[in-house]
Amino acid sequence: MSDTFPAFLTRAALRADLQRLGLQPGDTVMVHAAMSRIGQLLNGPDALIGALLDTIGAQGTLLAYTDWDGAYDDLLDNEGRVPETWRAHLPPFDPASSRAIRDNGVLPEFLRSTPGAKRSGNPGASVAALGARADWITQDHPLDYGYGEGSPLAKLVSIGGKVLMVGAPRDTLTLLHHAEHLAQIPGKRILRREVPFATASGTLWRMIEEFDTGDPIVAGLDEDYFAEIVGAFLASGQGRQGQIGAAASILVDAAAITRFGVAWLESRFGGQLTPALASPGR
Repeated sequence: MSDTFPAFLTRAALRADLQRLGLQPGDTVMVHAAMSRIGQLLNGPDALIGALLDTIGAQGTLLAYTDWDGAYDDLLDNEGRVPETWRAHLPPFDPASSRAIRDNGVLPEFLRSTPGAKRSGNPGASVAALGARADWITQDHPLDYGYGEGSPLAKLVSIGGKVLMVGAPRDTLTLLHHAEHLAQIPGKRILRREVPFATASGTLWRMIEEFDTGDPIVAGLDEDYFAEIVGAFLASGQGRQGQIGAAASILVDAAAITRFGVAWLESRFGGQLTPALASPGR
């Protein structure tokens, strides 16, 4: 029998990498991960979740952007409503059981379904959290403009949280949607869509209004312009870069990159918002 074993990465090895990158006990950190870039993990994505929890400790909190795997956008009419003939067939959003969207990789669903994890109540902007501040982070998530004030993203910024990109493409840094919300620029695209919610008395339909996060917030931006912001932020000497397993990784301060993103947008599209867009849906 051969004594040669696969070169697995362990939870302990990942924890050492996270510590070298600068993650610390007590941190509240939002994580994006491309699991296939890390290497072969012993116990798969749970090894990374475990390593993150080991690193931030009992006073820390781990977040991931879940969104919602509703997958019914093609049914929406021009007003963002679902035709009556389809309404009975759409499973409603339930924060406790609805799957995380698959576009963001497997980590968000693994975190969402980890015992003790909480999930916020805005379907498209929902965040899963595990740890000391999980309840507070996920509570009272506004249904309209869910990347703005009172959102898990705003709370992450307010407490000096961090964002960790483990092999994830730079244009997937979700916190920059909060910067889009805050930036005082004209012509922000608005999206309205009808969403079914699971309630004790049955399905409740509600129209939700949000700045459009599926496309650049205003005309004239590249599809992947978040990557340009992250690159400029790192080039300014902010943030830390290193390896988690085999994955090139980035650790940034949430408040710092939000301020940078706001300034980046306003420097290109500066000016006051029109009254109709200054406080929509409030």
